Amino acid sequence: MTDQASLHSITKESLEELDKKHYLHPTTIPKVHAEQGPKLTFTEGNGIYVKDRKGEEYIDGLSMLWNVNLGHGNQELAEAAKEQMTKLAFSSSFAGFSNEPAVRLAEKLASMSPGDLNTVFYTSGGSEANDTAFKLSRFYWALQGQPAKKKIISLRQGYHGVTIAAQSATAIPAFHNFSSSAIPEMLHAAPHLTNCELGDKNDPDYDESIRNVIEKEGADTIAAVIVEPVQGSGGVHMPPEGYLQAVRNLCDEFGVLFIADEVICGFGRTGKMFGVDNWGVVPDLMCVAKGISSGYSQLGAVIMKEKICDTLSEYEDVLAHGFTYSGHPMACAVALKNIEILERDQVVENAKAMEQVLKAGFEFLKEKHPTFTKTRALGLLAGFELYADRDNEVPFDPSILPSTEVVDECFRRKLILRPLASKVGRNIVAIAPPLIINRQQIEDMVHIIDESITVFERKYC
Repeated sequence: MTDQASLHSITKESLEELDKKHYLHPTTIPKVHAEQGPKLTFTEGNGIYVKDRKGEEYIDGLSMLWNVNLGHGNQELAEAAKEQMTKLAFSSSFAGFSNEPAVRLAEKLASMSPGDLNTVFYTSGGSEANDTAFKLSRFYWALQGQPAKKKIISLRQGYHGVTIAAQSATAIPAFHNFSSSAIPEMLHAAPHLTNCELGDKNDPDYDESIRNVIEKEGADTIAAVIVEPVQGSGGVHMPPEGYLQAVRNLCDEFGVLFIADEVICGFGRTGKMFGVDNWGVVPDLMCVAKGISSGYSQLGAVIMKEKICDTLSEYEDVLAHGFTYSGHPMACAVALKNIEILERDQVVENAKAMEQVLKAGFEFLKEKHPTFTKTRALGLLAGFELYADRDNEVPFDPSILPSTEVVDECFRRKLILRPLASKVGRNIVAIAPPLIINRQQIEDMVHIIDESITVFERKYC
């Protein structure tokens, strides 16, 4: 049998068995996968749609992992990758080496980022970007003569990645506790306590606030606070008005760096180029990934303020941090083309316009379904919740997983969404389709969600 025939035979007959035997999947239940194999094996995609090996077509309602912002099968991005790979597929950025796409992308990111965020450190993804921001924050303070400033404060329900430091900052229990990976000097505060961060010590939640953590630990030990403008994997939680500015002011007051984790929010997801743009806040370091290349290549970055770069530039030894693929020329070329398309085709503006269509769909679902509530959407980053008694916020019995049930029903109807946990159970459903989606396609999604909740309510209500 020829190699090509052998490959064809594997594809036709036993790909799932090979998957079960040889492929340990991330964020998957190993026992279920070992017994059942892959839930779906994708073969191609076009726009907001993906197909499996059987030719069945699904709506990608979560942009895979919140990242395929321009949709699947974009030929311009593919051509940008091919052109750069045939010209210069890889070059090192160590020891002062450089390449044109990395330089051009750094200049572009500096020009479009808020305030004086104008220097870029490249990574391979979001976990590495957040990890890098922690390291650079600590290094910055050491160079400033304050080496004790090492601690990082993150928010509960925040997700920042799965490197050991980023996973320690992640305050979602299953991730934070995995493999005893939590390391010291990573502290957690309750999210979105605006009054507390403004200094209201009479607030009953004050002890849980960022401000109280800083006061208790001592500002001279705190390097940075990291915040997602909108919490993604932790539940699509929107900050109340004034919250991000309160955190910005708090960091300035205590001399602490403010890191914005824009890995999900960046590059149009929230209807603005960056999530912080919705509130006019400028962080000291901004971590990006996912939408920077629409998932077409692995790329992340930390974009930092001038004051940080100026301090680092005075360092006379080797910067002992970096990744093999920092400034990967092909990935940077894809990102440049991605940003060009976002701007040229007004994709960010489309995300903002489609937010209103999605919200209208939510209103329809709320009127029809008594379990449907707590909707939120900023651009095309959205979610809703399901309660047994929504007026009194009574959750379903713990034996029932409402978001999983509804997401499974959507999946049967060829719509991919994602269930998320919350303080009261697994009752949140996340929605984040590609930013190129149109009105009719959103209405198709709403129709499927409607049918799926109907099935769920007949079963449990």
